[in-house]
Amino acid sequence: MIRALETPDPLAAALEPPINESPAERWAREQEEAHARSVSEQIDDQIRAEKMAMKKRKAPIKVLLLGQSESGKSTTVKNFQLAYAYSSFLAERAAWRAVIHLNLVRSITSIMDIVTKELSATFPGTDLNTPLEAEDDEDEDDHEPTVDPHSFPLTEIHRVLLLRLAPLRHVQRDLERTLGAASMEEVQPGHAHAAPWSNLVKSRPKEFAVTSRSGWKSALNRVRGLKGDAASVHEEKQGWPRQHSRRHSVSRMISSQESPESEVDVEHATDVIASCAEDIYALWTDSVVRAVLDRRGMRPEEGPGLCVYPPHLPRASIHTRPPSFLNDVQRIAARDYQPSDHDVVRARLRTMGVQEHRFMFEKGSEVGQEWVIYDVGGARSLRHAWYPYFDDINAIIFLAPISCFDEQLAEDRKVNRLQDSLLLWKAVCSTKLLAKVQLILFLNKCDLLQKKLTRGVRVVDFIPTYADRANDAPTAAKYFRAQFRDSLARYSPQQRGFYSYLTSVVDTQATAIQVAAVREGIQRNHLQDADIL
Repeated sequence: MIRALETPDPLAAALEPPINESPAERWAREQEEAHARSVSEQIDDQIRAEKMAMKKRKAPIKVLLLGQSESGKSTTVKNFQLAYAYSSFLAERAAWRAVIHLNLVRSITSIMDIVTKELSATFPGTDLNTPLEAEDDEDEDDHEPTVDPHSFPLTEIHRVLLLRLAPLRHVQRDLERTLGAASMEEVQPGHAHAAPWSNLVKSRPKEFAVTSRSGWKSALNRVRGLKGDAASVHEEKQGWPRQHSRRHSVSRMISSQESPESEVDVEHATDVIASCAEDIYALWTDSVVRAVLDRRGMRPEEGPGLCVYPPHLPRASIHTRPPSFLNDVQRIAARDYQPSDHDVVRARLRTMGVQEHRFMFEKGSEVGQEWVIYDVGGARSLRHAWYPYFDDINAIIFLAPISCFDEQLAEDRKVNRLQDSLLLWKAVCSTKLLAKVQLILFLNKCDLLQKKLTRGVRVVDFIPTYADRANDAPTAAKYFRAQFRDSLARYSPQQRGFYSYLTSVVDTQATAIQVAAVREGIQRNHLQDADIL
């Protein structure tokens, strides 16, 4: 049915003044309409101003961090923030206390598991708390050395220490529950390809488009809750788009719903750790316990932040354990402890999925320049999510830990970790979508390489092609660098420069110099791409 043309417009009818409107009512109505028009015009002006600001704002520099699990990617992000965006680093620093406490507790419970097994051999029938992470006994027996109960005599003192430290197991569970999935160090065994995206370019699974929200940034938000609003204030001051700030605010609102219980868990954990501080130090510094650790080939001083590894993990998988901070237990266990910058850099909380880090540079020639750094999960089961981030990237920083030449991949113990890094590097170099992307190589963990070689570990025993070269850190690093350089030259779709750095990213002072050089190189390429240089 067609409406007659003479039928009045319902909208126009609604806007018509009321019948029999008095002069006073008309004046009030006109005032309200004028105010509404003024508000509408202000909103329009603000939208236009924001659009103009967006046009004037420099395009962000986008950097993708790649590398296998435990290669130092998240630590590299912290070094960038520490050097050039200290305000954003400072806004998160206090929230790292729970993470550092968890690192400390997991390390000491790992030692407790080892001492428990030794005590069971020394005092048959001893009933102590079972380890938190129970493993298949058959697997454990395959990797444990033969126990001689008389080699290192554990006494009643050690048994009492374990009983006094038993509450830490509950603290570990509470902190893991509070921090979420990013605090767990589970390894998914399997035989996934080193670079799964290389076989999926034509057909990508739907989950490729999903960015994980369960990484360490979300874990910090759980602890920080609404206290993290300082970060939003910082974003507002820097003139970031409102959409970006709103997205993070929603994340913090969701996290804050869990904050009452989480806050109780964190504060309770702090009290328990403080009450156990002396016993933790006593167990860690006990000469018999240290001898047991040494006999099992566990050298905490060679791990990131002093790593200690649980007894059920073979030597091939020791790199998966978190930093322990055991040498700093008396400082970290204090009730009024606040993390230092160096503590945060050393802290371990794994990355799941792809984490986006946005910050404005506060110093250097790029003051006000926005950088976006994507930190990816490096486990083989997570690498399929990398491919969508290969597009529109200014540079890739690839981290290859060269100290792991004698270790096997946690996901597949038949694969050497250094070999896995080389396979991954080869796949990145040969990806056509990255043909024009600047590649920067960090040969990381050189400090641990030095310690291993000084201790007498021979490179040639694990890498036969090393042949009769000198078994020292400079020679080994030079050899490893050559392998990566040759792969770039051989597999890159087009010729490009080879930029590599020998790094130890937990050393903030040395890394700051390297980060400055990398920043300058990336910025120069960015300006060249924009035809400014």
